[in-house]
Amino acid sequence: MKGTLAVLAVFAAGCIAGWAGWLPFDPEDENITMYILYALMFLVGLSIGSNPDLKSIITSVKPKLLLLPAASILGTLAFSAAASLFLRSWGVTDCLAVGSGMGYYSLSSILISQYMEASLGAQLAAELGTIALLTNIFRELFTLVATPVLAKKVSPFAPIASAGATAMDVCLPVILKYTGNRFMPAAVISGIVSDFSVPFLVSFFCSL
Repeated sequence: MKGTLAVLAVFAAGCIAGWAGWLPFDPEDENITMYILYALMFLVGLSIGSNPDLKSIITSVKPKLLLLPAASILGTLAFSAAASLFLRSWGVTDCLAVGSGMGYYSLSSILISQYMEASLGAQLAAELGTIALLTNIFRELFTLVATPVLAKKVSPFAPIASAGATAMDVCLPVILKYTGNRFMPAAVISGIVSDFSVPFLVSFFCSL
């Protein structure tokens, strides 16, 4: 929870700095955006590869365990498409691009802002990127708060699906606390698959 609140605080500080013109570089410089994107992609690989339990978890995975991240991704996309029925300002592909963040707010927001600039313009692309950031932060917050209820009333797999990409890092401690350590492989694998899906799904829906 503290980590998520810190993210929100940094986001607010960035908004203030951008609005006040305090940035030491041009925020519309495409090179800066791409460098940030490359750094985020590197950190994705670093966070996955540095997990000391990764090898043992992968070797112990049963194929049917992949149904969990598949269901999480398909369910997220289905509800994202349904949300477009109530949002007149954004089309179904816009909502699907936002939902494709799978809880990975920093990466998805940068990707959307970058890919949608050509079709929407810089301002609307930035707005959609901000929506993606907040939507996926709220997904993480919801999982952190609702995990005890989801694990008890729905299924131990429910908080894992709800967490999306964050099931393997930020939300993992609270998930294991209320489901047990035996669900760690399911959480890590679901998080990894969701993580890998983000750049592919976001770029695909942004290109439609």
